[in-house]
Parts: sequence; structure tokens; C-alpha cells
Amino acid sequence: MATVRAVPAFDTSDLLDDRSLRGPAFCAALTRRFDDHLAAVFAAADVPAGVALVAVGGYGRGEQCPGSDLDVALVHVPGLDMGTVAERVWYPLWDAGLKLGHQVGTVAQLLAVGAENLETATSLLAVRTVAASSPDASALVHDLAERALAQWKSRSRQNLDQLQAAVADRHARFGEVAFLLEPDLKEARGGLRDVHSLFWVEQATVPILREAESAGLAAAFETLLAVRVELHRLTGQRSDKLLLELQDDVADALGLADADVLMAEVSAAGRTIAWTGEGAARRTLRASRRRGPMKALSGIRRREVAPGLVLDDGRLELADDADLDDPLLVLRYAAAAARHDAYLQRGSLERLADHAEPLPVPWPAEARNLFVDLLAAGPSAIQVIEDLDQVGLFVLLVPEWEPCRSRPQRNAYHRFTVDRHLMEAAAEASRLVDQVERSDLLLVGALFHDIGKGYPGDHTEVGVELLTTIATRMGYEGDDVDLLVAMVEHHLLLPDVATRRDLDDDGTIRQVAEAVGGTVLLRLLGALTEADSIATGPSAWSNWKAGLVRELVERTSHVLGGGDVGDVVGGSFPDADQQVLLDDGTFVVRGEGLELTVVAADRPGTFAKVAGVLALNGADVLGASAHSEHGRALSVFRVGSVLGGEPDWPRIAEQIDRALAGRLALAARLGDRSRTYRPIRLTARPARPTMTVDNVSSATATVLEVTCPDGVGVLYRITRAFAELDLDIVRAHVQTLGSDVIDAFYVRDPFGAKITDPEHLAEVELSVLRWVAVDF
Repeated sequence: MATVRAVPAFDTSDLLDDRSLRGPAFCAALTRRFDDHLAAVFAAADVPAGVALVAVGGYGRGEQCPGSDLDVALVHVPGLDMGTVAERVWYPLWDAGLKLGHQVGTVAQLLAVGAENLETATSLLAVRTVAASSPDASALVHDLAERALAQWKSRSRQNLDQLQAAVADRHARFGEVAFLLEPDLKEARGGLRDVHSLFWVEQATVPILREAESAGLAAAFETLLAVRVELHRLTGQRSDKLLLELQDDVADALGLADADVLMAEVSAAGRTIAWTGEGAARRTLRASRRRGPMKALSGIRRREVAPGLVLDDGRLELADDADLDDPLLVLRYAAAAARHDAYLQRGSLERLADHAEPLPVPWPAEARNLFVDLLAAGPSAIQVIEDLDQVGLFVLLVPEWEPCRSRPQRNAYHRFTVDRHLMEAAAEASRLVDQVERSDLLLVGALFHDIGKGYPGDHTEVGVELLTTIATRMGYEGDDVDLLVAMVEHHLLLPDVATRRDLDDDGTIRQVAEAVGGTVLLRLLGALTEADSIATGPSAWSNWKAGLVRELVERTSHVLGGGDVGDVVGGSFPDADQQVLLDDGTFVVRGEGLELTVVAADRPGTFAKVAGVLALNGADVLGASAHSEHGRALSVFRVGSVLGGEPDWPRIAEQIDRALAGRLALAARLGDRSRTYRPIRLTARPARPTMTVDNVSSATATVLEVTCPDGVGVLYRITRAFAELDLDIVRAHVQTLGSDVIDAFYVRDPFGAKITDPEHLAEVELSVLRWVAVDF
């Protein structure tokens, strides 16, 4: 390798330590540091005339982050042998530990690569000189920049088609910045790469961003760039995924109060970028249609759908003569757009934002009806509300909405921010309006059921106060306000009772009937439960949960209608064949699909041992129920897939046989497994282990509800604690919510009685919490 003159050591530690440098300012300082070092290396390499070292891509844009690759190219005049020259430039950079994305070629060669490769083509749009060996080399860079842009424009249709496909593929792989627990700041929808893509589109065509959009986009970009810089600083490497365990540290580095504030800012930035990109994509598509074979139909599609509202090829806009002084115009515009499944023209949104005033209080009946019409449109209302929200018009309608905007929930159980969750819940509720007497209350209640999550304190208690104010302002009167408030107060009643209490216990049905007071509220809560659960995420609703909620609603409705609670309760037990087997002292295990049924002689520890065997085989228990009577126990376990398939039921049955016979060292084996398989953290706030006691719901058993983080063998640990105290599990309702478990057990003491003695309950709690905390 050719000898080169020594250059100063490359060091950025002072920049990394300077916490006053953040975001774009840090990137600019780091870019200058790289420029100086590369220029020194270039000068020491005895480069012949006609060669320039250029920055491209992110480095060319001046967006260098601590962990970013250094995107560079050596561009040269034709006829030079660049092999040795390139070595004299690249090797000192590699020796300094720099990660290079490097190219070598003439202007024509680099352009030829760009014509075939989208990544190269876009990187050349940001070319700039770092160092040049002669004036003609500097001219090469200018020529490359001009011709790269000209080539990008000349091939705009092909380039934009490829770019559109690449963006769609990227979004499908990385998800969306605004809603992910651990978003990729660069590649996900609403990330930094989307901002670059918008600029590339503008360079290929004509400016497509409105002035207000450009300002919002720049601010959102700076937010994500600042977070990316601190993420790289913390990890010491290129790491664009904002992992849960790093979020508090990144927030602290940025001077933010906590990770909740950080993720709210990240979410808001991601939504702004995604929203801006969506608007730009629509305008680009409309422009291409007007140039293509659809041009002749463009005028035909325009029609007035309401006074001052014009529908044009899927876009609703305000006519020039629209009455901007109409206080209901925002709601008329939004409801019409949702009804026609149209999007709102950005220019019209800006006109409305400039002129809109708060509605009179209380709202006129027409305003309330328009608001309900908007929600009744279902999924198409989501984008309309999002559009209103982006320009401040939705908060003008509902000021209490502001703290919920882009507020993260920071667990894998909830897939959306609070505000988006509420929109999704209302959209889901629109499918269920036929199940209730008051569809308007269902839609409004669904939209605001979690409104309290944007505020300090218990979100249900806060939500009750907020919805009282909101409903009164909307013009609802006494009984209707009471119903809406009751929907918020009891929005968790049905799912909690259905999944954590015994529906065959008459006390359960009686308690629910007393809480709701009538079938109107009961049906509203039933529909709200389904809408809320589906909007929460895929793990929050299932056929099993739907069946339990439906059963609870029907049984409670029967009682509210004057029926006897005894008519609708009563358990079931194994069939005759299984009972014969049990009488003979044996047990039955049946595994099918993702469900395991075990029938065995009822003795302490049976449930725990079965749960332990399932955990040993990697079959996470998602739900379970137990029932015992006359010395026999029936347990049904719903489990998650194991490596994408069914559990090995024959192996599990054989291990259950050994465990129940006392021939399997479950605790020891689970200890080995827990040291090998650590659960993935899926929430920012793992549940604090607690045990609550309910001696009211059941007349015959004590209900113990245990909440704790999920982990290897946690159900085994809880129920082993019961077995240690010879407690009999009469019923069990087990569920996993994200990374937490909330399990309810109906238990009796060794003499078949409820546990009422405080000292005894304290011992149970001590045992449970100690076993839950055990790290095998």
C-alpha cells in the first residue's frame, strides 16, 4: 500500500460530551469535523489533479449523526487509474474506525449507477464538495450535481414509481413511528426517511408542499433528528430503534421531564410527517391523473354535495363562496367528507382554521347531530378527525382533547396513542349501533370513554368529570348526560367481570345488575366493550372473551328484566365417560389446537402442576378456567402457539402424568428455563405485584385477584403459593394483558370455607407475593 503523509488523529469525543449540542446543531458540528478530517486525509494522499472527494446522502445533507455511515465518493476525470489513489484515501479512514459508504467513478459512471439504482440516485441529489485536487475537479462536482438532478427529473415517472414501491415496502416492514412501542426513527412511516422522500419527490417534479406543511415538516424532522442523535450517543453505535429501556435516558439527555413526554413528542412528529406525506402523495397522484388518460373525466367528477362543499375526485373542498361565517361549517364539512369517504383539501382546512370560532354553548341540536353523523361514518371518520386535529380544529370543538393528542400508552397491549385509540373505538362502535337503543350515545361514549387518560389521576374518575362537561356543552340533557357519564364510569366493568369472575356465581350477576341499573346502559356497555377491545389491539379481543361478555350481558339482562338469577347460573362438568375414569382414580388430559383440558381428582397443587408443565414446554397460558366439585377438578387452559404451531400435546400429557405422580422436578426445571428464556419487556410500567381480596362477589368462595408482570412459570408460582397453604381452587380466570397478568382465583380454605380471617389472608398474600418474586 502506498505511503501517505500523517494526518492528525480523528476524535469527536469533545462533540459527544458537549450536551449543549443537540439535533441539527450537533449534526452540523459533526459534519464540519468530518469535513476537516477528510480534507486533511485527502491532502495527505497526494491525489493527482482532476479528483474530488464529495459527500453524498445524509453526510451530503449535513445530517451526520454519531452512528451514521459516512457516505462519500471520489469523482474524477476520465483516464485516471484510481486504484492506488482510492487506497490512499480510504485506508486512513478505515484505520480511524470510520464506517464508509464509498464509491469511485467519473461523472458518467456515477450517473450510470444512479440510473439503475434508486439509493445511488437519491444520494447524488445531495452531492457537495469536501476536497478537490484542482479547479477542474471542483467543476466536476458542480457538473455531477447538475446532471444528477437533471437525470432525476428526466426519469421522474420511473424514479417515483420505484420510490413509491420502496416507501410502501419500508412502511410494511417497520410500521409507524406514531404508534409503535419501540419505533424506528428513520425507516418507519413518519420517520426521517419519509422527509427525505418528500424532498426527492419535489426535486423530481415541482414543489408540492404547502407553506404551512413545510414549516410543520421541518419542526417534526428536527424533533426526530434530535432524538436520533441522543440515541446514537447513548448506544455508541448506529441504532435507530428507540428501545423501551433507552427511552428514559434519551428523555433525560434532551432535558425532558420523562419518557412519556419524549414519546409524545416522537409520536406527534411522526404523525405530522406521515400526514404531510399523505397529502403530498394525494396531490402528486391528482397531478398525474390530470396529465394522463383520466384528464377528460376530471371536470365531470366535480359536484356540489352540499351548499359550499364541492366533491372532486375523492377530495372535498370549500367552494369560493362558502359561508365562512357559518358557525357549523367545520362540522358540515367534516360530516360530508366522512359520509362520502372523501379527504379534506388542505387549502380548505387552512381557510377554515383561519376563520373558525368556538361553537355556541350549549351546542345547537344541529351541531350535535352533525358530530354524531361524523362518528357514524365509521373508519372514514378517522382520517377526517385526524385532518381537523392537525390544523387545530378538533380541539376547537372539544378543548379537553388537547392533552390526549399523541399521548403514548407505552405498552404492547395498546397499539395506538390515546387519541387514535378513541377514534378507532368510535369507528368500531359504528358497526354496533344496531345493538343499542341510543346509537348517538354509543358513538359519543366510545369517542370519549378514555378521555381521562390525558390527565393526572385515575383516568376513569377524571373521565367522569370531563364527560359531564363535554356532554353538557354538546347540549345533552340530564338523563343522557347521566348515561354518557355511566359509560365512562363503568367502561371496564363488563370485560373485568367477564374475564375475572365466575359467571356461574349468582353474586356476580347480581352485582353487575345493581351497577348498571337497566338494560339501556347494559347494552351500551356491551357494545362499548367490544369496540374498545378491538381498538386496543389484537390481544384484547378474542372469541373466548366475546363469548364471556355476551354471556354476562344476556344473564344480567335476564335479571334486569325481572328474571330469577338462579335461572341463568349453573356450572357444567365433565361428561359421564370422564367421570367414570375419575372414579377409578385416574385423570384425563386432552390437548387440541391451542386448548388443553385436564380432568383430575381435586387436590391442592393439581392446577399449579399443570400450569408448570405448560410453562416448561413454552406454552404461554393466555387464559384459563377451573371448576371443582364433588372431589373432581376440571381445568381448561388456552395457550399461545409454540414456534408458530401447536404444542406437543403427547409430550405435555406424559409430563403432566409424571408431575401429578410426584415424579417431575418442576421448580428446578422451570428455573433452568427461566435462566435461558427471559421475557421481552413489553411495557414501560410493569405491573406492581399485588393481591386484592373480594369476599363480596361470591357467597361460597373468596376471590383473590393477583396482578404482576408476566414471566416464565408465573401462573405456576401463584398457584403453588395456594397449594403451600392447602387452599382449594374452586374457579380460576387467567388472562395476560400485554406483559402483565391479571388472574382471579375463587379459593376456599382446607375446610371448604371462605377465608375471612385477616391474619390468614395476610399469610396468603405473603406467600403469593414471595412466590411471584421468585427468580428461579
